[in-house]
Amino acid sequence: METIINDLDTNYKLIRYRNKVDTIVFEIANKATEAKCPYCGAISSRVHSTYQREIQDLPIQNKKVVLLVSTRKFFCDNDLCKRKTFSEIHKFVGKNAKKTTRLEDNILYTSTQLSSVAASKILKSNHINVSKSSICVMLKKNASTCG
Repeated sequence: METIINDLDTNYKLIRYRNKVDTIVFEIANKATEAKCPYCGAISSRVHSTYQREIQDLPIQNKKVVLLVSTRKFFCDNDLCKRKTFSEIHKFVGKNAKKTTRLEDNILYTSTQLSSVAASKILKSNHINVSKSSICVMLKKNASTCG
């Protein structure tokens, strides 16, 4: 199972996983001890708090995959920075996104080949939860990069 997480990002470790009837849940965390402030670029190792982000990933063996990503909030020690805290950035998922980049790429590829209604049905049959309206939003947002 560690290999699956390494394919996602080698800087992450698997804390534990649960294999449920229709879902596999991976709890993962970044191995790094410090992070760069996205606002000023300062490096910080002082953790303010931790929370979990739930992110959907590509399905495995006909099961939905959910990543519970332990996300740390750091103090920014740069006195010139307007932000006092910031959350670490996970390279495999966009800011505030609920799906990994590789899952979004899969959805975009499928939806450029079919109508959004048909794509939504096929993706749902493959254990990827996405509505036709979400597909339309994704297509508009990525109009310059797809098909």
